[in-house]
Amino acid sequence: MHETESIMSTDIVSVTADTPITEVVRLLADHDITGVPVVDETGHLLGIVSEKDVLGLIASKESASGTARDHMTTDVVAFDQDDDVIAICECLVNNHFRRVPILKDGKLVGILSRRDLIRYILEPIDA
Repeated sequence: MHETESIMSTDIVSVTADTPITEVVRLLADHDITGVPVVDETGHLLGIVSEKDVLGLIASKESASGTARDHMTTDVVAFDQDDDVIAICECLVNNHFRRVPILKDGKLVGILSRRDLIRYILEPIDA
């Protein structure tokens, strides 16, 4: 098993493009997460709705209407589960991302967050 695969979160909260944005906002709050991947019926990543996307609703004074498709970011940086954890860490630092989707054969299989990486760093210290 590769490092990335062993430290990513696999208990993923995701939505489809047709999920109402109000439900997406509720998922962010209820699960205390910073972003929700948007996938198609086969699990392929279409985009992500982040806290920043949701805050954009408030800033633009739009009503919280529409679907995940209407508000998701489609230019998503994602990594393969076989990619090096250092490269992912550098991406999170350099781009100020809180999390990145992890894919296998183009399908969403995990999320790697800053918190996951911090726990990974602590493993040798706690051992």
